[in-house]
Amino acid sequence: MPPYTWRSLVQRVRQLWRSSLQLRTVAITVFLSTIAVTIISGYMSISIATNLYEARKSQAIAEARQATVNTQLLFDNSVSSNGTIDVEAVNETAQRTILGSTSSPGGTQYAILRTPGQSTAVTMTPRRTSGLDETVISEPLRDQVSQDDGLLYTQAVSLEGDEGVDPGIVVGSVFEVPTAGQYELYLVYNVRDVQQTLDFVQQTLVIGSLLLVATIGLVTYLVTRLAINPVRVAAETAEKLADGQLEERIPVKGQDVIATLGRSFNRMADSLQRQITQLAALSRVQQRFVSDVSHELRTPLTTIRLAGDVLYEQRDQFSPTTARTAELLHAQIDRFEVMLADLLEMSRYDAGAVEIDTEPTNLVRLVEESLEAIRPLAEERGSELRLVAPGGYFEAEVESRRIRRILQNLLGNAVDHGEGRPIVVYVDSDREAVAIAVRDYGVGMDALQLERVFDRFWRADPSRQRTTGGTGLGLAIATEDAQLHGGNIDVWSVPGEGTCFRLTLPRESGASVDHSPIDLPPVDPLEPVLETAAGDDDA
Repeated sequence: MPPYTWRSLVQRVRQLWRSSLQLRTVAITVFLSTIAVTIISGYMSISIATNLYEARKSQAIAEARQATVNTQLLFDNSVSSNGTIDVEAVNETAQRTILGSTSSPGGTQYAILRTPGQSTAVTMTPRRTSGLDETVISEPLRDQVSQDDGLLYTQAVSLEGDEGVDPGIVVGSVFEVPTAGQYELYLVYNVRDVQQTLDFVQQTLVIGSLLLVATIGLVTYLVTRLAINPVRVAAETAEKLADGQLEERIPVKGQDVIATLGRSFNRMADSLQRQITQLAALSRVQQRFVSDVSHELRTPLTTIRLAGDVLYEQRDQFSPTTARTAELLHAQIDRFEVMLADLLEMSRYDAGAVEIDTEPTNLVRLVEESLEAIRPLAEERGSELRLVAPGGYFEAEVESRRIRRILQNLLGNAVDHGEGRPIVVYVDSDREAVAIAVRDYGVGMDALQLERVFDRFWRADPSRQRTTGGTGLGLAIATEDAQLHGGNIDVWSVPGEGTCFRLTLPRESGASVDHSPIDLPPVDPLEPVLETAAGDDDA
């Protein structure tokens, strides 16, 4: 499998793990259950094996003790009245006596060995079962048995069998042969039956453990499904409500906690639907009111404009007080017209009746034109205008009228709040997006002001003398224009360090942007010089 396929598979598994609570619950439960069952099964297997071995060992010791006693009696009873004994004949008979003392003569082997280091008048020939490998009787075991302390000694061994290696037990004891000295009796038991029993028990434990873990996993899956399915339905319903499908509700069955949750959720959704419907209706009424008032004001405003222009043109013929009144009337009519135009524009945005006609536009040239338009006002306020355009894909599909309106608003705000310090405009782009940033080094804004800077009819400083209008709708309209192009406007500001507005637009109409070619605030190699100049101005 190619590496990228493995990576894709791992990513899908990670995503499924993060997104599925049911999968995590079942997996963790099965994992912990497997550990617990393994520990319990292992303990049971070891305990059963120990008990089986000890029971078989106790049985072997008992049989070996009985065989030793019987063999000793056989030899003692075989001594004639004159004190003689045919040890070889008795040795032959001892084989049947020894095997007759065991519960499974066919599966038991024995060996009669002379204890080394003896000097007697008669020596009995050692005997062993045919096929017995005497190497299973180790020297340490023989040393223990030869001590003749009345105890029986055992040793676990491995026996070669027809089907492989079988486990076995060797039990050693001693007896006295008249006239022949001390001999050692070793019984070798094949405990393959115990091993087979243990294998069956362990196999049963493994199968039972697997079935138990599988059952726990299945039960956990069913239980979590019963618990999580209502939560999933509630999440899906909430998503639909968030998407505007206010009529969606959770199906409710029964009287349990989940049903109570569903009914509470539905009541909440009903309440939200009523409130949203009321707010939507109120919003439509407000939008309609603003639109109707704005349109109705155009006719009287036109008449007032004509009358005001007549008075303004003839102000030289009036007294100074009347002439000043005519000038104020003319200025306020201009401001009223700007405000009315902004209100009409906002009403069109609220009604969703705004469309754009885009064409390839060189934004650097558009910025240069906007700078030239604002330059007289900037020079009047003592602000130097500077353009930084490092080069790139400066053409973008935009409606130049709306972008020019955004620039005029941002540049006007920079001049108003720049405190006569330099104003720098940055233009940069990449293959997907183009950005324009307007940076001033004026008073700046605090965090509370930044939160409201794009609100309608809000001003950062209502008491400030505004030369470029001041309806409080400029940034709201600029934001709508940017979003209409699929872009956005971001702002950075620090009190005493200035403000920077950044406009980011996609280069192609209909696209969207998730990054900006310009940092916020932008990094300007000449910025230390500007800050020094600003510090000199303050001094």
